[in-house]
Amino acid sequence: MTKHRIYTTSVASVYPHYITKAEKKGRTKTEVDEIFRWLTGYSQKELEQHLKEKTDFETFFADAPELNPARKLIKGVICGIRVEDIEDPLMQEIRYLDKLIDELGRGKAMEKILRKE
Repeated sequence: MTKHRIYTTSVASVYPHYITKAEKKGRTKTEVDEIFRWLTGYSQKELEQHLKEKTDFETFFADAPELNPARKLIKGVICGIRVEDIEDPLMQEIRYLDKLIDELGRGKAMEKILRKE
């Protein structure tokens, strides 16, 4: 079975779209970076290094220092699919990220976006 195209797409190629989506709604790059760090456990320096190296999504999530256990609290629909029902673990991680950025763009408070167990 062939891999989904997003798995081999670099995070750096999608990252500017996340920033644009946030900034259109009055949010900031700093908040987008905070979401990335919360979800993956990367430091800001590590995140920037992955962006510079154009790491693909598969490697980005596989190498994440500590995926946040509270990410399992993320519920809802993104791209017409409930994130909690996605069976492919990597696709679910990518959709968690999409969902968090979507919530940021909708004006949700950071305290609510970054769930706590």
